[in-house]
Amino acid sequence: MMSPTDSDRETEQAEHLQGNVREQTKIQLMRALVEKQDPSSKDVDDLTLRRFLRARDLDVEKGSAMFLKYMKWRRTFVPNGFISSSEIPNEIAQNKMFLQGFDKKGQPIGVVLGARHFQNKGGLDEFKRFVVYILDKLCERTTGEKKFVVIGDLKGWGYANTDLRAYLGALSILQDYYPERLGKMFVVHAPYIFMAVWKIVYPFIDKNTRKKIVFVEDAKLKSTLLEEIDESQLPETYGGQLPLVPIQLS
Repeated sequence: MMSPTDSDRETEQAEHLQGNVREQTKIQLMRALVEKQDPSSKDVDDLTLRRFLRARDLDVEKGSAMFLKYMKWRRTFVPNGFISSSEIPNEIAQNKMFLQGFDKKGQPIGVVLGARHFQNKGGLDEFKRFVVYILDKLCERTTGEKKFVVIGDLKGWGYANTDLRAYLGALSILQDYYPERLGKMFVVHAPYIFMAVWKIVYPFIDKNTRKKIVFVEDAKLKSTLLEEIDESQLPETYGGQLPLVPIQLS
């Protein structure tokens, strides 16, 4: 005789399996739809289509429209298939983005130092290319359905670093073209003055992304990060063992 726990587990497994079958059916419907409108979609795997489908709550038409918009954008904005460091010299020179280590789920960890960002002569276009360069690098390190983790460090951030157009541009690229890629973002050392900017940006963040952003108190910084990142994979600056590695060298 099965215990209630065994029965609950079997029910849960059955529901999970049923959900997978339903999702897989929708992915096939989505594939037929997008390949008809953009034949190059045949080269895209099911995992990618699933991300766009999930970002639109399994609505095939909305997921397809989002994916087709991405394909059009990618051809225009990244015609070579990748962004090279030579296209983003001013952003690279600020030495503000780092990539090293993996969390306990095997998700790559990026660290961005907000106080090193200033508007530069490359303008918004170069910054957007830099965002794509970062996101592509992070995605290259993921496998299967794994996502990536970002530590947004605002230590020393001040009004001179404020760049709303850049923040909103980065947010738009992440949400519109890299759905279901962000696993979690830890915002650390956030100064009080940053909250004025956060109030402006917050309404533009979709509900799925909002759930993944965590503000961490200074007093609980190391303990919070260690819940999800082993000490051997945590950057030295947060009490771990890994040195920060500039993204262009990763």
